[in-house]
Amino acid sequence: MFKKMLNAVTITLIIGVFAASALAAGKSPKVLMETSLGKVKIELYPQKSPLTVKNFLTYVADDFYSGTSFHRVIPGFMIQGGGFTAELKQKPTRMPIPNEAANGLKNERGTIAMARTSNPDSATAQFFINLVNNDVLNRPQPDGFGYTVFGRVIEGMDVVDRIAGVKTGVRQGMRDVPLETVEIRSVKILK
Repeated sequence: MFKKMLNAVTITLIIGVFAASALAAGKSPKVLMETSLGKVKIELYPQKSPLTVKNFLTYVADDFYSGTSFHRVIPGFMIQGGGFTAELKQKPTRMPIPNEAANGLKNERGTIAMARTSNPDSATAQFFINLVNNDVLNRPQPDGFGYTVFGRVIEGMDVVDRIAGVKTGVRQGMRDVPLETVEIRSVKILK
């Protein structure tokens, strides 16, 4: 138990130091997401979404996303992943974080945002990448709160579009699931 707590504190400190040094240098942190269909490079915006970026980077540092999948793919809308294994088993997550959708960022094509339930402060590990400009997800839509954008794809939108083009159907009672798994093999912080 103590070792687990110490590990969590160490990870948080490492992320804090990395994010602080990136910000001090006037740079935004970047991550590389390797999927079974190719690589996607994402720039994060801690200046606009500090809690969300810290949360995401903590999951990255924990190697949480390795072996998860894009479990919801809706062409002309978005691709969602980061919470279910290839077998569609939901992974346990940390506590939810507050919604930061009032940050001025918009759910535009290529942006990455946090998935959540109808509770605006319920985001944990799942995220989605917008395939189009999704104005209906911007604050105050659709429920007065919106969906928190915290970064943007800067390389690999062709891979995102490739994922958006996979055949989907119903699996284990879930709709819009790729019929062949689209795996997130890893997400790594770039130095």
